[in-house]
Amino acid sequence: MWTGIVFLAVIVGSIAFHVFTPWWWTDIASNWGAMDDTIILTFWIGGGVFILVCLFMVYCIFKFSYKENRKAEYKPEDKKLETRLTWITALGVAALLAPGLLVWNEYIRVPPNAINIEVMAWQWGWKYRLPGEDNKLGTSSVKNISDDNPFGINNDDPYGKDDILIESSELHLEKNRPVKILLRSIDVLHNFYVPQFRAKMDAVPGVITYYWFEPNKNGEYEVLCAEYCGVGHYAMRASVVVQDKKDYKKWLAQHKTFSNYLAEKFEQNSLKKAKIVKFNNLLSNEKSILKESN
Repeated sequence: MWTGIVFLAVIVGSIAFHVFTPWWWTDIASNWGAMDDTIILTFWIGGGVFILVCLFMVYCIFKFSYKENRKAEYKPEDKKLETRLTWITALGVAALLAPGLLVWNEYIRVPPNAINIEVMAWQWGWKYRLPGEDNKLGTSSVKNISDDNPFGINNDDPYGKDDILIESSELHLEKNRPVKILLRSIDVLHNFYVPQFRAKMDAVPGVITYYWFEPNKNGEYEVLCAEYCGVGHYAMRASVVVQDKKDYKKWLAQHKTFSNYLAEKFEQNSLKKAKIVKFNNLLSNEKSILKESN
C-alpha cells in the first residue's frame, strides 16, 4: 500500500515541478522555433508515458497485493498482449522520432541566399572568415596555416583574396539574413553554440561541418563551446551581435581582407629584415673598430 502511495507522490511531484520550475529556456532569436516545439512535444509524449506507467504500477500494487488464499495465475505467454504492446511501442517511438526528423530535414537544407561564414575553432577561442565582394569564400587547408596565414587560405585561389578576416572574439550578423556556418577545428573537438539561436554543431578536426539559421532579433548573444575541449574549455566564449543591415555593413568595412593582411605581414617582415640587417652591420662595424684598436 505504501509503495503505491509513494508512486502517486512521485507523479504529483513531477507534474508540480514542471509547472512551478524556475528554469526555462532563453528567449529565442532565430527561425528555429521548431526546435522548441519538438522538445515540448517530446516532453509531453515522454511525460505522458511516464505517468501512465506509474499509474499502471500503482494499479498493480493495489490490485495484486498479497491476500491470504489468493493463488497466482501462471501465464507465460499472451500473444494478444504482446501484439498490442509491440504496436503501442512502435507508435510511441514513431511519435518521438517523426517531429525531430522533420526538423532535421529543414536543418540541413540551406537557403540559396544564405551567406557562408567560416568559424575556426582552436584551444581556446574562435576566429571567423567572411566572403568579400564576390560573396564566395576561398579554399583553405590546414597545411597552409602559419603565422602569416592563420586561416590556411590557398594563395592561388582568387576567391580568397577579398575574404574578410575576423581575429577578434566578436562576430556580427545581419538581421533576417540566413547564415550558413562552416565549422573547422585545428586541434580537438569543439562545438559552436548560441543558446538563443537553438542551433549548434560539432567542429571536427579534418572535417568541415555546417548548419544554418536566420537571426531575427537584434542584440548581443554569448557563444559557448558545447564540447569539452581541455583545461581552458570554460573560457572558450565569444559573442555574436545581430544588427540591422546598415550597422552590419559599417562593422564589416572596419576589417581587413586577406590581401590587406598579406600586405601588412609582408611590410612587417620587411621591416624586421631591415632591422636585422642594420643590426648585423652595426655589429660588424664594432668588430672592425675593435680589431683596429687592438
